[in-house]
Amino acid sequence: MDLKRILTTVLGLPLVVIVFLLGNKFIIDLLILVVSIICMSEYFGAVKKVSKPIEWVGYLSNFFIVGAMFLSKDVFMQTIVFSIPFIVLLLFLQVIITDMKTTFKDVAYTLVGILYIPFFLMFLELIRCMEHGKILIGAVFVISWSTDIFAYLIGRNFGKHKFSKISPKKSIEGSIAGIIGAVIITLLYTWIANHFWGTEYTYIYVTIVSFILSIVSQIGDFAASTIKRFVDMKDYGNLLPGHGGMLDRIDSLLFLAPFAYMIFLL
Repeated sequence: MDLKRILTTVLGLPLVVIVFLLGNKFIIDLLILVVSIICMSEYFGAVKKVSKPIEWVGYLSNFFIVGAMFLSKDVFMQTIVFSIPFIVLLLFLQVIITDMKTTFKDVAYTLVGILYIPFFLMFLELIRCMEHGKILIGAVFVISWSTDIFAYLIGRNFGKHKFSKISPKKSIEGSIAGIIGAVIITLLYTWIANHFWGTEYTYIYVTIVSFILSIVSQIGDFAASTIKRFVDMKDYGNLLPGHGGMLDRIDSLLFLAPFAYMIFLL
């Protein structure tokens, strides 16, 4: 059993949740921006093995998309809408300037990274702006990381049926345990929120939402593994003990954020 992995998750989850619950807008947005830049760096480090990503556009996109979170909500939304076509323009401008030495594959890998990292991360800001936004962000982290913990523990010790060759160590037993564990821990989190933070979320609603988002979380994990398989890498980095890089740690959270926002709107 990888104790470093478990300790990083068990100690890191409360710390991050506390920051999002107690931190002001500037601290939260700054944290997301730093995380986005680190993840972008790890992503580019991985795909460099099979392409030549347009890094300057990738890093600039962090300030277009995530950096816009420091502005008012209305300006933030307008900036996001205008930034996507502008980013695409810059990518193909690079192709023209380099006389096609920058290829369409390079553009595609860069654009996927931009959509996958800063664009998906900015949904955390949209969730924060909702009613009880900080509590909802805490729920997103709880679902993501409890899914990971239970899937890892049960899958490692009792997993018999492999899920997919994309990630050979993952099992069907672990996947089911991840969903059940996420539902249980999220219900406990909801009880705390209802009793101490003034929310009134129904437990049936929370059960359905956590069930769906736990599945999405695991799909996000497989998506990150798919990229690593194509570039023949085990981890995106070694920043976090037992987990690899920052992107290895938040891969499921990235996928979770936009879908969580859509569900919370309901």
